[in-house]
Amino acid sequence: MPAELAAIPAVASVPVTAHAVAAQVAVPVWLELIAIVVSSVSGALTAREKNLDLVGAVCLAALCSLGGGLLRDATLQVGNVYILNQPAALPAAIITAAVVFAIPTVIAKQDRLIAVFDIFAVGLYAATGADKALVYGFSPIICVTMGFFTGVGGGMLRDVFLGQVPHIFRRSNFYAVAAIAGASAYVALASAGISHVIAVIACVVVTMGLRWLSLRFNIMSPTEVDLTRMVPRRHRARRTAELADDASRETPATKPRLDRPDRSTTGLAERRRRTLADIDRRREQERRTAALDRLKRARRKRNQRKLDI
Repeated sequence: MPAELAAIPAVASVPVTAHAVAAQVAVPVWLELIAIVVSSVSGALTAREKNLDLVGAVCLAALCSLGGGLLRDATLQVGNVYILNQPAALPAAIITAAVVFAIPTVIAKQDRLIAVFDIFAVGLYAATGADKALVYGFSPIICVTMGFFTGVGGGMLRDVFLGQVPHIFRRSNFYAVAAIAGASAYVALASAGISHVIAVIACVVVTMGLRWLSLRFNIMSPTEVDLTRMVPRRHRARRTAELADDASRETPATKPRLDRPDRSTTGLAERRRRTLADIDRRREQERRTAALDRLKRARRKRNQRKLDI
């Protein structure tokens, strides 16, 4: 059996190496720190909105800024772990979280500037995440996925830790889609032999451009797609009738459920009778209450006249 397995050709294997086949793109440290600080601001402001303490603000800031890279490094299991290899990354996230926690009002007023730098950070993270997978020989689809994880994985982990559906999975303007498009642009340009620096710039421009277009023209990610609506009406009606016939033949008759109202004629008549009886009972109660109020007012007037006399 082992010999038979060894004889099977590894057609779908990917030539992944334990060492980088090329140098990773060199991003200036100050650009990396800007991305970390902006992402940390987003996490700390979210902590303030959720009424978390300083520890929660620091944790969410670190998740937003460094969680995507940690998710990428844990998935690839090659090369260095960024959060450990860059000594200034974690301190920058902690200090930013402490500052935002202390003066949140001043920081929150710069919401537009934060939004611009936030999508810039997403594009930069997407480029570096795709670049690491690319230099270690992974396939293009894996490179794009790692760029996606690095760009929006931090926000996804933040929402998971808060116990809510990640924002990137809900209907909204392009955010995760912009990160995927940027990572795809980087992989396409870098694989074509274009300079990695130009590819990084293109990734950031594509990411920010798609985000701006979606905000400018209110383009939302789709949530409900039904291609059957594109079928002509007569074909759709015929298909619906066929499906209904199949369902009626396959589904046995079931007893009416107790948690659902009876839709038969007798049941509707009974519900109407009960409703009318309830209305009459309430009207009679209101008439009695009004009569008692009139009687009390008359007694108070008589007593008042006696006192006056």
